[in-house]
Amino acid sequence: MNKGIFITVAACLGFMALILALFLSRFYTPRELTLDEYKTLGAYFIDPPRQLTEFRLIDDSGDIFLPEDFKDKWNILFFGFTYCPDICPLTMKQMSDIKQSLGAKSEKIRIFLVSVDPDRDKPSNLRIYLDNFDTEFIGLTGEIDQIYKFSTQVNAPFFPVVNSKEDNYTVDHSGSLVLISPKGQYAGFFRAPHETQKIFKALASLLN
Repeated sequence: MNKGIFITVAACLGFMALILALFLSRFYTPRELTLDEYKTLGAYFIDPPRQLTEFRLIDDSGDIFLPEDFKDKWNILFFGFTYCPDICPLTMKQMSDIKQSLGAKSEKIRIFLVSVDPDRDKPSNLRIYLDNFDTEFIGLTGEIDQIYKFSTQVNAPFFPVVNSKEDNYTVDHSGSLVLISPKGQYAGFFRAPHETQKIFKALASLLN
């Protein structure tokens, strides 16, 4: 009789311990932000995400880059150029700081600079430029029509400059950060102006 009571009490205590453990786990596990909370951080998501149509770019190693190369990780893209005097280096520095703050979570993302100035931004130029911020950042360039085709798919407009007679011309472009999902789909964007802490908080939640 005593042995039966002992087993019953032990089973009850074990069950209670399990319930408590599950409760504490749920309490302390960071939850993903709601869509409204993401919006307060400047992050907007496309529902449903859009499939990218075919384009053909070149990465900073000189290799062909296609839409399927975005798969398997979250991708953050900024459309800019290496001769940009202000917003481009500032944004790349912000992304470098965010990547460091994410720690091990940063292994789940790739960060790209997509050139809107292919006349000057050759693969080697992009690699030298990006090494100033992070050696793992990836540069993309290519034919202007392919870049423009891609940019319009992800709502990152720019005004192409081709065969300019001026050496120090500038290129008007979007300030948004584009999000491409691990399925290779256009998933959303971070609206400019960007605040480092807000982007970090949104990505920390997204990568959970």
